[in-house]
Amino acid sequence: MKLRKYILLIAYGIQLTACSVNKEIGKQAQKNVIGDSLLLNAHVGICVYDATDGKYLYNYQGDKYFIPASNTKIFTCYAAMKYLGDSLVGLRYKIQNDSTILIEATGDPSFLHPDFKVHPVYNFLKDHKAYPVELYMQPGSWNEDAWGTGWSWDDYYYDYMAERSPFPIYGNLVRFEGTGKINAKPTYFLDSIIRPTGTTVVPSDDAQHFSIQRLINANQFVATGHPGNHFLQDVPFVTNAGETAVRLLRDTLDKTNIAIQQDQLTPYPSTSFVVIHSQPTDSLLKILMHRSDNFYAEQSLLMVSNEKLGIMNDEKIIDTLLKTDLKDLPQHPRWVDGSGLSRFNLITPQDFVFMLNKIRNEFAWNRITTIFSTGGDGTIGNYYKGLRGKIYAKTGSLSNNTALSGYLITQKNKLLIFSVLVNNHTTSASGIRRAVERFITTLQKEY
Repeated sequence: MKLRKYILLIAYGIQLTACSVNKEIGKQAQKNVIGDSLLLNAHVGICVYDATDGKYLYNYQGDKYFIPASNTKIFTCYAAMKYLGDSLVGLRYKIQNDSTILIEATGDPSFLHPDFKVHPVYNFLKDHKAYPVELYMQPGSWNEDAWGTGWSWDDYYYDYMAERSPFPIYGNLVRFEGTGKINAKPTYFLDSIIRPTGTTVVPSDDAQHFSIQRLINANQFVATGHPGNHFLQDVPFVTNAGETAVRLLRDTLDKTNIAIQQDQLTPYPSTSFVVIHSQPTDSLLKILMHRSDNFYAEQSLLMVSNEKLGIMNDEKIIDTLLKTDLKDLPQHPRWVDGSGLSRFNLITPQDFVFMLNKIRNEFAWNRITTIFSTGGDGTIGNYYKGLRGKIYAKTGSLSNNTALSGYLITQKNKLLIFSVLVNNHTTSASGIRRAVERFITTLQKEY
């Protein structure tokens, strides 16, 4: 009987401690986030999980759905970490009849991207310059649109909304740069710059008055103003499902005998193709997460789809992942793209905690801390500078929506996993980030 009372007392004490922690975190959440004047009219969800002890410490609307913005990239990153291997499949090729090279598109976004100095795929094509090249796509392998479901179409000429394609090249962007005159990289697009009819070019020392905007459905770039001081602007080009890539390959390799194979009657199985790897997978994922790169995220998810299903299609790979690897998520999310550009995405704070815990359980910690940003770095470069090496997180931002989810190593050396999602705010996004920073910093110091 005494032993039973003793056990009950211990259990009661543990329960009281848990309640006390929950209440204390609740006070800090109310003080720094929920009750902050910037967030009074916003929708807020907070979930804090003790990964060391395997229990929730705090939930405030943690099971409610929010637009996650770029926190969606956490889901994409998991899929890429698991299914893209150590190195990206940059190209599959087959030399047909000892003369023609058939190359199979894989969706690799690193090809001739300025982020990378070494390009094995380009070197291979350059070394086989004498061979005719046919860009071959398995029937139905490209099963996507250039823009994702729910993207804001009128952002089409901003660099953060580069088109998706089966064979990306130069990041599917044109870089316009110069002082006094306009240069383009790739130079192929120099002849595509136009001036509005009836305008007069007035020299100016202010490059801020100079801009280039692409026509929505064509690779024609309207330049306004005069490039006085140095300017740099990246503009997405229309990919035409790989046709523009072929034209750019011809221009870059100075090689006219490159074409998309039109004859789809005799499909070649991928098993008969040789693989060329391009970049270490984590080198791409680090940039993806640190810069919150939408293009890398979108293409990474399409690459996962290609490797796992043999087609590039968001809906099919997301459905597959949710029915397999992610079937145990606390709430079934609405997940529609790789980057979080879509406002159709709806995911709960508890789902993000689950996802981050799954990443922690399946992959090495040093891999995680390389890919995710820490304090004073990446997208949290202006935040959490005192928590460098103690926080590893992913931000999310869309107009009126702000998010932060990640890992936190506390003063007591506990590992917390957290997600703070804020929707429908109409005030300063930076002010909201500071409010969340105060809350997370308090967590780190006190728990």
